[in-house]
Amino acid sequence: MRKVVPAVAITLALAGVIALGVWAVVDRVGGVFTSRTCTATVDGLEVQLSAEQAENAGLIAAIGVRRGLPARAVSIALATAYQESKILNLDSGDRDSLGIFQQRPSQGWGTEAQLQDPVYATNAFYDALLDVEGYREMEVTEAAQAVQRSGFPNAYADHEADARVLASALTGNSPAALHCEVPGDVEASDSDLRDVGLTFRANQVRKEVTAVFGELPLGGFAPGGVSTGHSEGSAHYDGRAVDIFVRPVSDANKVRGWAISHYLVSQAERLAIATIIFDDKIWTARRSAQGWREYDVDTSGVAESTAEILEHREHVHVDVFA
Repeated sequence: MRKVVPAVAITLALAGVIALGVWAVVDRVGGVFTSRTCTATVDGLEVQLSAEQAENAGLIAAIGVRRGLPARAVSIALATAYQESKILNLDSGDRDSLGIFQQRPSQGWGTEAQLQDPVYATNAFYDALLDVEGYREMEVTEAAQAVQRSGFPNAYADHEADARVLASALTGNSPAALHCEVPGDVEASDSDLRDVGLTFRANQVRKEVTAVFGELPLGGFAPGGVSTGHSEGSAHYDGRAVDIFVRPVSDANKVRGWAISHYLVSQAERLAIATIIFDDKIWTARRSAQGWREYDVDTSGVAESTAEILEHREHVHVDVFA
């Protein structure tokens, strides 16, 4: 397998450790969820994943988005992960291969611990892919093989169609294209407000979304909690909700908002997420089998700027179970 570029790898390894520190802390915040199916549908093609596969695929795509990589790079990464591990973080493999991409410590990819860190492993894969001249113009299987040096060079092509569907959804280029089925309730958790004014679960979502996507403009909470500015009965008043702003409303920010929204859906079981609203669409755990639905809000007679807020076109709303 190809060896990562040391200077870049060291920098990204540090970033990966920081991100995974949060990713690991919030592991299975929901506690009593059981694995259900996640589905991505793009241009009539449907791909189904387990909850664990969806979590890993969502992370692979989010790291690509944070790094400003094209959807093509995410497709190549996902096709590779499909072939190498079925998008699972394996603790063994051929010879000393490990992790989502089955990278080998003996080939200079990193230590055993690093390669089972999904953030580090994904960044290492992207590092090596960017070192492949002309990868954007290559067939997916050729680009994957240039990175992996597999004994089965054509096998990545078997997963290209599914990888494209997932990449299109998870990078936000296909709106409302991914949803996950999860149980409609979880056991109650710590409802005390942290210093920032959020419950434990909501605060974990806040920390994770910024760790994965980088610094984002957030709102809907304040030290001591909030008591105005939202509709009656809003989860914001309980410290259970975070707003992630993608202003101004534009095509580029719509794509970014859907990338964030789909990432949150892919992690919903793990993070005990109850509701996600963006771009006049809503997903709820209690009606998760129905996927994304129209968000029914009355905007008649209001200014366009107000309609953008009410329809959540300029921010992603996410709230968690109590």
